[in-house]
Amino acid sequence: MHAPVHPRVGTRQVFAIAGPAMVANLTTPLIGVVSTTAIGRLDDAALLGGVAMASVIFDCLFWLFAFLRMSTLAFTAQALGAGEAHELSAILVRGFIVAGLIGAALIALQVPLAGGLFDLMGGSEGVTRAAKTYFMIRIWSSPFAFANYVILGWLVGQARANPALLLQIVINLINMVATILLVLVYDTGIAGAAIAALLSETVGFVLGVIVCRRYADGGFAVPRTTLFDRAKLMRMLAVNSDIMIRTAALIAVFLFFTAKGARAGDVTLAANSVLNNFLLVSAFFLDGLANAAQQLCGRTFGARDAKGFADSTRLVLLWGLGFALVVAVLFALFGPAMIDFMTASEDVRRRARDFLLFIVLAPVPGVFAFGFDGIYVGATWAREMRNLMLASLAIFLGTWWALQSFGNTGLWSALIAFYVARGGLQGARYPVLFRATFSKS
Repeated sequence: MHAPVHPRVGTRQVFAIAGPAMVANLTTPLIGVVSTTAIGRLDDAALLGGVAMASVIFDCLFWLFAFLRMSTLAFTAQALGAGEAHELSAILVRGFIVAGLIGAALIALQVPLAGGLFDLMGGSEGVTRAAKTYFMIRIWSSPFAFANYVILGWLVGQARANPALLLQIVINLINMVATILLVLVYDTGIAGAAIAALLSETVGFVLGVIVCRRYADGGFAVPRTTLFDRAKLMRMLAVNSDIMIRTAALIAVFLFFTAKGARAGDVTLAANSVLNNFLLVSAFFLDGLANAAQQLCGRTFGARDAKGFADSTRLVLLWGLGFALVVAVLFALFGPAMIDFMTASEDVRRRARDFLLFIVLAPVPGVFAFGFDGIYVGATWAREMRNLMLASLAIFLGTWWALQSFGNTGLWSALIAFYVARGGLQGARYPVLFRATFSKS
């Protein structure tokens, strides 16, 4: 084992990781946009509804297993900081094994899974039939999609953000080109959109393996005793399960928000959908900084570098706050014009403007929610992150229950309270965890 590596922590290091991550995040929604646009040109409402429904299901399903990216990133950065270069290939291969097992399980359970999920969604017969066609094809991409999470986490964990960005761009470009060709040129319908997603994830995995092999010291040949080290496997299992529960709680908040908005009527649902796009835009930038926090905090954690860890925390939160204030001002100034651009309905425009204030307020508490998520993941404080997310979920539901008589205003207030709770609870707990971690060094 080599001596721990104390990385230099500064603004340049933050943006060397955050910049490519932000760009990669901005390319991600293009898959759904292209699929929806291509299917939309077929002028069949059932097909369009089907791809929209199936896309939502895959977004939530795949998001549930995003721990593969987060934990791989954290373990890789920690091993790098601790000078355990021999452990890097083992982390990658372990991640591939877990990704393959989860993907195989989803494929094996695809029939009952599809039945349960689509019954829950409650779409029309035509929409459900189209969505099931898409689902039954795209589900075969799950092992490759999850392996790509591992590859992305492994590369960013080593601060190799540029190769990670290029892989994300390639996956999205292949998906776009294949979707256009299969759906619009070869007239394969919704099945073509699903095949394009499967093809892009598969090619992305193959290219990712080639890239990782270049950076893997000694290739992928890992001694069996190292690969199946009991202590490391148990730690990986514990961290992954905690992050998975945390993510499930997060998904529950947004599904609840969407469901309650739908019950408020079509105009309110449409207005909330328009405003959610604003949240997504700010999230792309904040999540890029969270990636920087995961890598820098993970590496300084592995090196037991208390000063570097504290500097990483401070820089990520300060730069995040700066971005958030800029985004909030832009939303306040240009929000009405952006709403008008996104919808032609005067009723929806008026309703969306009524709740624009919540969008202006959201980025600042969002900084601390996203930033501390990245810090906690980097330090693998997964159990604490899980517990605090469950507490934040309870605060969200309690706030909504107390304010439900205010309708959609109460719902948006609950979402802002959720953001505040996430960042506030993690921020309050941070000094205790910091002292407990680095007092042992």
